[in-house]
Order: sequence, then structure tokens, then C-alpha cells
Amino acid sequence: MVMANPSLLLKSVFIFFLLPCLSWSCPEYQKQALLQFKSSILAINSSFHALDSWNSSSSNCCLWDKVTCNSPSSSTSTSGVVIDQLLLSDILTLPMLSNLLAPLFFIRSLRVLDISKNSIKGQIPALGLGNLSNLVHLDLSRNRFNGSIPLQLFQLKYLQYLHLGSNKLQGGLSPKVGSFQDLRMLNLSSNRLSGELPEEIGNLTKLQQLSLGSNKFSNGIPSSISYLRELEELDLGNNSLSMEIPSDIGNLSNLSSLSLGNNKLIGGIPASMQKLNKLDSLDLEGNFLTGEIPFWLFDFKDLQELYLEGNNLTWNDSMKIVPKCRLFGLSLKSSGLQGDIPEWISTQRNLFFLDLSMNQLHGPFPQWLTEFHFLSFLILSHNKLSGYLPTVFFPTTPLPILALSHNNFSGELPENIGDAKVLTILMLDRNNFSGPIPQSISQISGLELLDLSRNRLSGNIFPNFDHQVNLLYADFSSNQFSGEVPTTFPPNIETLALGGNKFSGALPSNLTKLRNLRRLELQDNNISGELPNFLLQISYLQVLNLRNNSLQGSIPKTLSNLQNLRILDLSSNNLTGEIPTEFVNNLTGMTEAPPNRTSQTSNFVAAIAISSLTIVPTSQTSGATTVKAFSSKIFSTEFAINELIVNWKKSKQGLSSHNIDMYFLLDLSNNQLSSEIPASLGALKALKMFNLSFNKLFGKIPASLGDLQNVEGLDLSHNKLSGQIPITFTKLQQLTTLDVSNNQLIGRIPVDGQMNTMANPNFYANNSGLCGFQIHVPCPGDLPPAPKLQEHDNKEPWILLEAVGIGYPVGFLLTIGIIFLVGYFNPSPPSNSRHLRHHHHHPHR
Repeated sequence: MVMANPSLLLKSVFIFFLLPCLSWSCPEYQKQALLQFKSSILAINSSFHALDSWNSSSSNCCLWDKVTCNSPSSSTSTSGVVIDQLLLSDILTLPMLSNLLAPLFFIRSLRVLDISKNSIKGQIPALGLGNLSNLVHLDLSRNRFNGSIPLQLFQLKYLQYLHLGSNKLQGGLSPKVGSFQDLRMLNLSSNRLSGELPEEIGNLTKLQQLSLGSNKFSNGIPSSISYLRELEELDLGNNSLSMEIPSDIGNLSNLSSLSLGNNKLIGGIPASMQKLNKLDSLDLEGNFLTGEIPFWLFDFKDLQELYLEGNNLTWNDSMKIVPKCRLFGLSLKSSGLQGDIPEWISTQRNLFFLDLSMNQLHGPFPQWLTEFHFLSFLILSHNKLSGYLPTVFFPTTPLPILALSHNNFSGELPENIGDAKVLTILMLDRNNFSGPIPQSISQISGLELLDLSRNRLSGNIFPNFDHQVNLLYADFSSNQFSGEVPTTFPPNIETLALGGNKFSGALPSNLTKLRNLRRLELQDNNISGELPNFLLQISYLQVLNLRNNSLQGSIPKTLSNLQNLRILDLSSNNLTGEIPTEFVNNLTGMTEAPPNRTSQTSNFVAAIAISSLTIVPTSQTSGATTVKAFSSKIFSTEFAINELIVNWKKSKQGLSSHNIDMYFLLDLSNNQLSSEIPASLGALKALKMFNLSFNKLFGKIPASLGDLQNVEGLDLSHNKLSGQIPITFTKLQQLTTLDVSNNQLIGRIPVDGQMNTMANPNFYANNSGLCGFQIHVPCPGDLPPAPKLQEHDNKEPWILLEAVGIGYPVGFLLTIGIIFLVGYFNPSPPSNSRHLRHHHHHPHR
């Protein structure tokens, strides 16, 4: 049961006092306090109009907007009325500091203060709020308050409603919270509070709603929580709570909503929960719970939401389930389900959200699922389901979200898939679908994410998407499509993945119509011709992958005009000529260090990768069936977008789309480029991976490459580079992989910094004259070793350069010591001693 709306409750409580307010005026000092508050806002924001009714010409502030007055509680008061309520929610359009509230704290008669949703910054005013000793209702939620919860709040003994949620509060929850004897609602959710939950929380015996979710609370759930017998809603989700769920949690007999998801709870689901016969929502997902999923969960007649995903729970397939509940949301993701999709789910015709992903389900797509007319989230990914998709499914189900990835579905996609008019996310990747893409799919105007990758789809004609279609992400990679690169997509598309197919011919000029493209993947095809100048017209492009095609000609200088580009992979083509010196003129996407970067693409990709879609239906009636509108849980699920595969540190790796804005890459390897390396490339300071290997580059390595302060991998191998490795490479503090093999380099390999860890000889192999301790080759001038006893002169070894790291003084002392010992144990004639010294200065070569 959800609590009554506080504003409606307050109206009923104070309705008796409204009539006197029409004839009596508020005290002058309270009026002046309100005017001073408004004046403080206008001093910062002169266009502020939310409180226009507050003006000095109006004598009765009880008639002002957002102000309610009341007869004073004190029988000795001479004033007719006093201000009782200030409902100032969502009035500020600009963030302001909390000292702005100071004038309000002179109105000590206040019983209701609501300043939520105003982006007020700074600490909660402790002394000021402590002065409002008559407060019954205090709402400071959805601001930007920081610091700790002031202890003065716990002295407000009449408080019944306290909402501090959605701020930036830190620190712990004081045991003084137990002093709120009359508190009915406590909401501290979505802050940064930490530490243990105090046992004193069990003193709040009148509490009906407790929301502490989305903080950093740790350790166990206090056992005293079972004393809160009036509790109707308990939200402790999204914390770091550990240990077992209290065994007597079933004593909370009035509980209707219980959220303990996304913690670190262990053990089983307590048997005492069977007593929670008013439960309509249970969220235990994302913990470490073990044991069988108890059958009695489905005996709760009022249960409408059940989320058990992401635990170590098991499902007993032999258990006969006859549900008494009418579920609205059900998640059994990763719950050990095997065999066919459980038949008992077919009785849950009100389902809005169904997630059975990451199990071992097999068999065909159930026919009864096509009859679920309220289903909006259907997630069956990562199973072993097979067979065809039923054509009857798409016209009958108003389904925005359909995810069937990672299964064994086969056959052609239904031609009537376009009848699913409200589809927003369609994920059919990693199956065995074949044949062409149905043309009707282009008619789904609300489609935003489409993933058909890693199937056996084919054809050379793509659907012609209408300009009104809202498609933002489309992945057709790793199929068998052929013909020219398709461009029949809506102009607002941001990510287009066509890699791993059989596309051929030159890059089409119609690509410029896709003016919002951020990510274009065309790798592993057979695209030919030259890199066109028109690419610069796709000005928002951030990721361009053309690896492993048949591109020819030179790299156009105009490519440098793609200012947002931060991943460019042109490797494994037939590009010739020089690396243009103008190449870096405008590539600000690669020149600015990552902390200064913001990525438009990453925001979109992250929004999809951790897609959090709030879809709350209004009440609908169809015959005798009613679907209830829910707000207790935001329906969210993760849709893992395919990784971007690149050559990263000598191997192919996938860059996570979830945080792809962290990566900066330039790969021109495996081409026929022949020029010196431009010194201007040292300006690409954001690069993390830089690969010029397997070309025909010559000349010296520019010292400016030592300015690549964020580079982790640098590959210059298999070229014709000469001269020395620049000493500036010692400045590359992020370097973990360096390959300069198969060149014509000479001289000492630099030491110090990360260069001391670049000690794999293979990465320096086949050069004409490199030396250094990294490859165990001494350089001229290095200290030789002291002679060893009982060795022939012609076997005297040279000192490895590693010994130099011990220090010249230590080497000197060791040499003196050895000479002394030789002289003590085996005295030699003076001539022999001179002979040894002679060889010490002229070692055998």
C-alpha cells in the first residue's frame, strides 16, 4: 500500500483554518521575512517570476501564492493568524546557495516547509531549521545539499514527514534518528550516506514508509527493523548491505513493498516472509542469495512485482506452481531455469515486464506469449531457444522492448515485423536468422535501437527507412550482406555498424546525408577506391573504422577537419603516400587530454548500454482485466551493445561501448605509407593507442612523440626507421607496450620511467645497432665486469648493464674486494698483477 499524497493529507488537516485566513492578516514580521526571501532570489535572478504575488502593496500575505495560514496554537497569542505552510517546490530556475533560505527561519510558526526540486546547493542550514520547532512536514528532496545530516533535525519532535532524498548528503545516519517518535515517512534515498544502519531505527514504531535506497550503507540490516509493525514500504536497495536478511522480517505484517535489491546479502529467502500476506512488490535482485526459490512466493494473492535476478538461487523444475498472484513484473534472470519456458507463466496475462534471460531455457517460442496484450518488456536473451518467430506475435502485442539475443532462433524474419508499431528496442543478434531484412521494419517509426548482428542474414537491398523513423543505433555486422554500402537510413542515426559483411565498391557520397553519425563501422568488407573528401561533411563523426578493406590512394588532408574524431582505424588497406602533416591541424578530439573531453556519442551509447527506460502505463481496462499503474520500481535492464573490435596492444580486443569515450586510437598499420613520421603527430596528446607498423616509413622517430602523455601502446615496427629511439620516450608515463622491431634503429635504448619496463627483446628485434639492458646487449662505454677466479683470460665476461643499476660505488667496492681476495688467497708476481689490471682496462672483445 502506497502512502497517501502528503499534499492531500495536509489539505484535509488544515482545511478548518482556511476561512479565517481570508479575513485576518499574517504578522508583519512574517510578511517581511517572505519579501526578504524573494528579494534575495531577485538579486541573483532578475527574471524570477514564480512569486510575483508576493509584494509589499498586498497587506495580507496569507493570500499570496504558495502560502497557507492558520490560527496560532498558543492561546496567549494576540495575532489572528500565522503562516503555517510554505509550499515552495520547483520555483527556482537557477542553482542557489542554501543561505538563501535564512529569512524563512524567522517564521517559527511553520508546520509545513516544502522547498524540494530547487537545485539548492551547500549544507543543510542546521541552526535555521532547528529554529522551526513546530515542523510536522519537511521536504528538502531533489536539491544539491551536501555535507552530513545536521543533528538539529533530530530535535524536531513533532516531525511526521522527512524527505531528504536525491541530494548529495554524506556521512552516517546518527543513532539520534530514533528520537523521531511521531515520524511516519523517512526518505533519505539517492544520497551518499554510508556506515551502519543504527539499531535505534527500530524506535520509529509509527513509521509507514522507510526509503534508504541508493546510498552506501554497509554491514547488516539491523534486527530492530522488525519492530516497525506499521511499516508499509521498506526500500534498502542499491547499497552495500551484507549478511543475511533478518529471519524475523516476516513480523512486518503491514508491509506491501519490500526492496532489498542490489546489495551483498547472503543466505536464503527467510521462511518468515510467508507471513507478509499484504506484499505486492518484492525486489531481491542483485545479491548473493542462495537456495531454492520458494514456491510460497506465488501464494501471495496481492503480489504483482517479483524480481529475483542476479542471485545464486535455483529453480526446482519438479515444483508444481499454481500461482495465486496476478504478476505485473517478473524477473527470473539467471535463476537456473531449464527446459521449456515454465507453463505457469502463461496464467500471468497482466505481465508488463518479463525477464527470463541468462538461463538454460530451450524449445520454441511459446504460442501463449503472443496473447499477452499488456507485455512491454520481453527479455529472453542468453538461452537456447530455437525455431521460428511466430508471425502472429507482432500484430497482437504492443511491445516496445523485445530482446531475443544469444539464442538459436532460425529461419527468416517475419515479413510483418513492421506491424509492431511501438517497438523501441529490437535485439535479435547472435542467432541463426537468414534471408533478407523485411522491408516492413523500416515502418516502425519509434524504433531507436536495432541489433541484427551475428546472424546469417543476406541480400543486397536494405530497407529504405523513412526520415521520420527515430533510429539511433543500428548494427548489421557479421552477416552476409553484399552490394554497395547501404545509406537508406534516417538522417538522425548516430551509430551504424556494417562491418564483417561482403560490401564492395567505393564509399557512397550519400553517407553525407547521415549528418548525425557519431560512429561508423565498415571494417572487414571489400570496400575499394580512395578515401573520399566528402567524409569531412559528417562533422560529428567520432569513430571511423575502415580496417581490412581494399582502399587505395593517399590519406586526404581534409580528414583532419573531422574535429570530433577520436578513434580512426584505417589499418590493413592499400593506402600509399605520406602521412599528411596537416593531419592533426583540427583533430581536437585526439589532441585534448581525456579529462577535458565530453562525448556526445558516449552519452547515447551509455543510455542504451544501461538502458533505463521508465515506462509506466496508465490504467487500462479491457473487458474485466485492469492493468494497474506502477511507480514503485523503475523498469530497467542492461542491453549490452556490441564492442568495437580494434587492434589494441598487439591483439584484437573489444572496446566496451559502455565507456567507449575513454578510448583514443589512431591505427594506420598494414598499409604502404612511405614518408617520414610528421613531428606534428606529437600533438595528439589524448591518444592511448598509436599504430604505424607494417608500412614503409623512414627517417628518424620524431622526439615529439614523447609528448603523447596518455599513450599506452605505441607500435612503429616493420618500417625503415633509422637513428636512435628518442630520449623523450622516458616521459611516456602511461606506456605499457612499445614495439620498434624490424627497423634500422641504433644506439642506446633510453632508460628511466616506463622505458625501464619495456624489456621484451622481441619488441626491439631486427634493428641494426640497438643496445641496452632491455635486450641484454651492452653499449660502448658501459662498465665491464671484474674478473672471476680460476677463469682463463679469453673467457672473461663483460658486465651486464643491469649491474650499473646497483651503482658505480658498489661496483667499485666489489672490484677492490675481489682484487684483495685474489691477492690474499693466491699471491701472484707483480707482473701478473699488472697483467690482470691490463686486461681489466682492455677486455677481450
